[in-house]
Amino acid sequence: MFYNQQEEVKKNNYKKSLEIIGSLSKLFSDSRSPYLYYRVAEKLFCKSFLANDLSRGDVALDALKDNVGIGLKTFLANNDKSFQKVAEFNKDRYLYEKKSATELVKFISTLRNERIMFTENVYAVENSIYHCVVRKENTFKIYEEKMHIVDILNIRDVIKKRNSISFNDGINDYSFSLSKSTLNKRFITTDTIDEFDVKILQNPLKDIQKCLSQSIFEYGQDNRVKATVYLPLYGKEKKVFPRSGMNQWNASGRVRDVNEVYIPIPSKVHHIMPSFFPNRDAPFNLKLPNGDSLQAKVCQDNSKALMSYSNRELGKWILRDVLKLNEGELLTYEKLQLFGIDSVRIDKIDNENYDINFASLDSYENYISNSN
Repeated sequence: MFYNQQEEVKKNNYKKSLEIIGSLSKLFSDSRSPYLYYRVAEKLFCKSFLANDLSRGDVALDALKDNVGIGLKTFLANNDKSFQKVAEFNKDRYLYEKKSATELVKFISTLRNERIMFTENVYAVENSIYHCVVRKENTFKIYEEKMHIVDILNIRDVIKKRNSISFNDGINDYSFSLSKSTLNKRFITTDTIDEFDVKILQNPLKDIQKCLSQSIFEYGQDNRVKATVYLPLYGKEKKVFPRSGMNQWNASGRVRDVNEVYIPIPSKVHHIMPSFFPNRDAPFNLKLPNGDSLQAKVCQDNSKALMSYSNRELGKWILRDVLKLNEGELLTYEKLQLFGIDSVRIDKIDNENYDINFASLDSYENYISNSN
């Protein structure tokens, strides 16, 4: 697991941060169990353990540290055997809604497995776990377990009710919500690895106002990312064309490298952010999610393509390292759907440095729509 291998000073800082947030619970709830918003839990974890925050990536993991992928969760202890959401498939509803109960859970399980493995490939993850902050009366408990893929061949005890289908795979119990399109997994949290008290302030607003009057807070913001655009991994009508874009290696004419690809840059992106990219053919650093970097450029007429400078590095990373396609295998939109992605997010750090991350289905369309 992860937590027990960390330095004591980092674990203590993490617990102290959780205690502070938990002490403010009465701002949000009258419950005796401390309140902890999941986004806050993610930020505290990443800051305390100097982990990479993956929450913007909309992938199967929330954090990355030392090649360990971490799914972060916080929930009430209840009976220590509660079901919690581990994945959502609302955008895939049309693909499974007419399937039988058994066919449906096998299909959903396949999607879940593919998206875990996709995320591990993107970030070069060697091991994936769940790290949970479990809340009970005046207490936080820390619990961890391995993030298993579903053993599809061993799925059994499929029971359909009005709004859900329950099943297990010999390792975990699952429940799929038909109304919410979410896959839930049972977490048995009796065997925790740490536990500590939380003193809930009775009047937290008064205490915060007192701190403000003493000017002890530090203000500021992280301005590392200057701007962001989204690019599609497909062409018109949501098609990955067989001889261009991500299948540029298959284009006719000259002999091409098997990894030659480019990511389309639609004219709409240039219209929305005309100075986002450098001039055509000017090199810049493109940092990958796994920490590696490559030299890239925009090229072709009207700067309509994003390519790596070597003409093959970008394709090797996307097609081979991440998507695990065989040489000569065409990328299709259906394959992208399987992984739950169809776009990339490009973050501009400065004129010479950019980050690239995969983005969920319809991210490019949503970006264009929200920019109009």
